[in-house]
Amino acid sequence: MASSLRFRGAASGLRYWSRRQRPAATSLAAVCSRSMASKTPVGFIGLGNMGNPMAKNLMKHGYPLIIYDVFPDACKEFQDAGEQVVSSPADVAEKADRIITMLPTSINAIEAYSGANGILKKVKKGSLLIDSSTIDPAISKELAKEAEKMGAVFMDAPVSGGVGAARSGNLTFMVGGVEDEFAAAQELLGCMGSNVVYCGAVGTGQAAKICNNMLLAISMIGTAETMNLGIRLGLDPKLLAKILNMSSGRCWSSDSYNPVPGVMDGVPSANNYQGGFGTTLMAKDLGLAQDSATSTKSPILLGSQAHQIYRMMCAKGYSKKDFSSVFQFLREEETF
Repeated sequence: MASSLRFRGAASGLRYWSRRQRPAATSLAAVCSRSMASKTPVGFIGLGNMGNPMAKNLMKHGYPLIIYDVFPDACKEFQDAGEQVVSSPADVAEKADRIITMLPTSINAIEAYSGANGILKKVKKGSLLIDSSTIDPAISKELAKEAEKMGAVFMDAPVSGGVGAARSGNLTFMVGGVEDEFAAAQELLGCMGSNVVYCGAVGTGQAAKICNNMLLAISMIGTAETMNLGIRLGLDPKLLAKILNMSSGRCWSSDSYNPVPGVMDGVPSANNYQGGFGTTLMAKDLGLAQDSATSTKSPILLGSQAHQIYRMMCAKGYSKKDFSSVFQFLREEETF
């Protein structure tokens, strides 16, 4: 990797590095090489659609892994590759002092950290615990307090970019926690992402992710509605998408993840909405946004509507499909 490390936005208080620009500075590969000269093992818990490629990118950078997943089959290819598989999160904590978790829900995160066989049962003092799950910011804060009691450091670092970015190592990480520990977290996260952004205290990473996903849901629904309307007005979907993407309506949902089958290759809509980011997870994230809006007394009219739409989709058989299947849902629903 010849891409470079750059800190930007210091004047505004925003601290992050990116591999998108390439000045004549120390390369990210050199940074990773120096910082992991001892190649101490890294624990990784949660090998789902996102965790699997994230863990593989750590392997590509030379990190030995201590692996755990609630589904043993998810660990098999890592075991076959020579990585160590253990039987509980506590066992991971016993063998590694840097641990990354990537789990579906707040409940899963609580169980992995605070459960009967959780990380905090055997965590070593000085351990760095990085949670890349998308969960309630209040849960992140509580887990950080519990970790601190055990002499460990907890940071929330949810991701954006989806499965494709996880595979290519181009995720964006939004990190919350003690600022002095950001560099230590960046050493690992930089091997899995092209942007690692320090957001502030514990929970602010989750706050940024929740806000991003609320906007993503709203824009995907808007793109799906627009494409559906245009098609029903007689427009060719590829032509309409081309026009949108050279006009002011352009957004990520239209130009990088179009929800209409046949418009783009390599996206879930081209594969019967399989893979990608599940509708259930989007509904969960919108629920987190709704809870946060209630607690902060923030009006989210479109966010609330998006939440209801994705909840209806889950109830009508779309739960395991990618969230862009909202296009198919709207095409089939005539009751709005």
